[in-house]
Amino acid sequence: MHDDAPSRVRTRTVVLAPGEVHPHVEDEWRGAVVVVDAGRIELCCAAGGSRTFGTGSVLWFTGLNLVRVRNPGRDEAVFRGITREPP
Repeated sequence: MHDDAPSRVRTRTVVLAPGEVHPHVEDEWRGAVVVVDAGRIELCCAAGGSRTFGTGSVLWFTGLNLVRVRNPGRDEAVFRGITREPP
């Protein structure tokens, strides 16, 4: 199948200083593929668990019951959400 319509994507980039916390709002990331561009991010969920992901990780935040994203490292962390715009 060939689609002649140009692909439209929307990106959102978040930069976190070492130790900085970014509150998670589910609707802001719904349907986004998230890429860690630099550093490490820690995903913290409402149940108390957390996981850390480094540069090059490709993630999906939807449905994880996250409460915050934190930079656990000593360097700046950069992550980017990529979503497809509706036609």
